[in-house]
Amino acid sequence: MVAEIGQFSLILALIAALLQGTLPLYGAHRHNMQLMNFGGNASLVQFLFLTVAFIALTIGYVTSDFSILNVASNSHSLKPMLYKISGVWGNHEGSLLLWVWILALFGFAVAAFGKNLPGSLKARVIAVQGLIGVGFLLFVIFTSNPFERIDPAPFDGRGLNPLLQDPGLAFHPPFLYLGYVGLSVTFSFAIAALIEGKVDPAWARWVRPWTLAAWGFLTLGIALGSWWAYYELGWGGWWFWDPVENASFMPWLAATALLHSAIVVEKRDTLKNWTILLAIVSFSLSLLGTFLVRSGVLNSVHAFASDPTRGVFILIFLVAVVGGSLLLYALRAPKMKGGGLFAPISREGALVLNNLLLSTATATVLLGTLYPLFLDAFTGAKVSVGPPFFNSTFLPLAIPLVIAIGVGPLLPWKRADLRGVLSRLKLAVLSIFVILGLTWWLADGGPFLSLVGMAIFAWLLVGALVEWAERIKLFRTGFGNSWRRMVNLPRSAHGMTIAHVGVALVVLGITAAETWQSERLEVMKPGESADVGGYTYLFKGAEQIKGPNYDSLQGTFVVSKDGREVVTLYPEQRVYANPPMETTEAAIYPMLSADLYAVIGEQDGKGGYATRIYHKPLISWIWIGSIVMFIGGLFSLSDRRFRIGAARRKQVPSGSAA
Repeated sequence: MVAEIGQFSLILALIAALLQGTLPLYGAHRHNMQLMNFGGNASLVQFLFLTVAFIALTIGYVTSDFSILNVASNSHSLKPMLYKISGVWGNHEGSLLLWVWILALFGFAVAAFGKNLPGSLKARVIAVQGLIGVGFLLFVIFTSNPFERIDPAPFDGRGLNPLLQDPGLAFHPPFLYLGYVGLSVTFSFAIAALIEGKVDPAWARWVRPWTLAAWGFLTLGIALGSWWAYYELGWGGWWFWDPVENASFMPWLAATALLHSAIVVEKRDTLKNWTILLAIVSFSLSLLGTFLVRSGVLNSVHAFASDPTRGVFILIFLVAVVGGSLLLYALRAPKMKGGGLFAPISREGALVLNNLLLSTATATVLLGTLYPLFLDAFTGAKVSVGPPFFNSTFLPLAIPLVIAIGVGPLLPWKRADLRGVLSRLKLAVLSIFVILGLTWWLADGGPFLSLVGMAIFAWLLVGALVEWAERIKLFRTGFGNSWRRMVNLPRSAHGMTIAHVGVALVVLGITAAETWQSERLEVMKPGESADVGGYTYLFKGAEQIKGPNYDSLQGTFVVSKDGREVVTLYPEQRVYANPPMETTEAAIYPMLSADLYAVIGEQDGKGGYATRIYHKPLISWIWIGSIVMFIGGLFSLSDRRFRIGAARRKQVPSGSAA
């Protein structure tokens, strides 16, 4: 009965989405307030029906209802409860249901929190959200039904992919989807603005919080996925430029550009058409990621291979959304002229440079991701585009981008004196030489890239702090005055500083982990030891242990330094029965200075075990920095200006004095 309730709720949600996507548009065209207000009610109804459907599928997983094909194919009675719940979105059908539920959530959020929006704009935004929902609900109901029954029901299920049975992947997809789907709101605002033919600073003010929310969730989702790959796959890396990784990274790059471009529209009433285009491209890249992951064209642990019908449906939907929005843009954008002239050396100029570099970086990643697919489709040739290509093309764009981050916030609007700005960055320049000297001394010269990375880290960190200190006039006025300025400073300004500090910390972690890591791969017997990164790993042996739904070979490494025991690591090699698969569970001891990392593999038949030991300096700062960036986004999102929207003129009662 639960499955039938879920199925019926999906159909009702589709009807609500159809009404939400049509009536408010007609009402906005005819200036009918009743029809325009109907959109908010329809978004609530759609959200409620999809909530019922999502709860119904969750109940099926929790109770192990194997009469539901989706549950039988992706769950097992012995699976821990956490993974029974995360299994709801750990498959094609369930993940799409989560997608449309989040889409409905954002549509309802616009209706609930958009009280300051003009009625016609709000109605059109909600309607576009509804039309997107129609497309995805049709896809779910007709090609990816999560409530399909199976008769007779099996005694037990096939189980979830063991690689997905991990806390990292239990939380990674929801946050990633919040980012992916959050960009649908910026897309809807862009389409609504094109229909109305009006983009102004108030529009940019309304768009920025939704962009901030999507960007923040994408940041956290990507970081969780990177963290999962680092400790679960056992190869010691945190990023591999996998096509599915790129599918999430490209929208993040475009959203970052959109976030900065919207600031220019809000502050200087220029770059309007470019900002609209970025809003369209950001969501289009999210849809492209959906196509890559769910069409079956990629083979990955993230990808849910499916039949061609699903891939064709998503491709048609992608072409319709992207093609239709770009056609509308081509017709309406030329009529929207931007104002506000500015000199190349200005804050606007720095943000334009930021956008150009981010857009070029996005195009580079897109080319490297799609080129092998197109080549295979048209010629049958197989080619691999991996880290060497992306490192050699992306890094030359990323380096000037992060350098500009240190200068841009200090530049005034419209026109700037570059010499005066650089004079205020003397401390940042001095910090570069100090950090370079320390790096050279501690790392015995170190690789050249390590020096470049550490210099960029110092520039970013100190530059962000200098800009913040300039805002509150720290050390240039009394402490009390600086404190008052700090308290009264808009939260978005504090958030920008926090986010830029987070970027600096990410650069620190990447630089140290990629240039100074130590590793040792060898066959070890019990009682043997290995020295890696100044630590001694004593292998005590391995034993078979029993897990809740797997058998495991667990190794024991006692790690010491200078004769003092630091930690005992227990890496595992697990074997799952449902479905049959072996996984590697690395043992990691994270510290602020470095990660101690050990992996155990198969026996060699002579009493030895294949082992991999890594010493990864400062790698934890990659994820600490990502969390700091997310916190910066949240801090900016809490700015009162974004909560109240653009100010509206106060109505003066008739007969009162002017």
